[in-house]
Amino acid sequence: MNHNTDLDTDLDTDLDSELEADGALDAAAEAAAEAAEEDLTPEQRRAAEEAEALEALKNMGPLTEEEEDLNLDEIDDILVLTEDKFPRFTLAKNKARFLRMVSWYRGKEEWIEVAPLSGVTKLFKQQTKELEGIRSSKLDYEMELETGTLTPSQRSYRRDELKMCKVQEKMAVHLISKLQVKIKSGRR
Repeated sequence: MNHNTDLDTDLDTDLDSELEADGALDAAAEAAAEAAEEDLTPEQRRAAEEAEALEALKNMGPLTEEEEDLNLDEIDDILVLTEDKFPRFTLAKNKARFLRMVSWYRGKEEWIEVAPLSGVTKLFKQQTKELEGIRSSKLDYEMELETGTLTPSQRSYRRDELKMCKVQEKMAVHLISKLQVKIKSGRR
């Protein structure tokens, strides 16, 4: 996954920052305990406040992505969903990508009704080939998530990309089935 090199570097930097923050949390907690025992200097007061803030963040638990209220496996045709029922994505680029895909697939479904058989056959071949790539990417993301070696931000990114692959796979399969029907009816 070469397109993720810059992102992986950024995520590694985030991990380093998280590890440093954990070390700072321990030091700040000790400073806060000492400050409670004696008069505080401005530096100690600041360290105690930072320790309290970091402890509060730590006690909140990990910030997780918004839970998906939509089971993609239960949906036959994503294109019939209203906007409020669309899958939710963490990444803005995936939200935009999803909306572009919905528009493209809706346009192709309308086009199928009036398209010549040669065009339908060509699109069928393209979509079948693209479906292989989508499924390959989906498998890659699933395997990466199963390793358990990703940072929380990397996990979130991979989950979002996996969801995008599942949605794209659903739409491609639906379009391919419509193309097959058109091809069969056109050859009679």
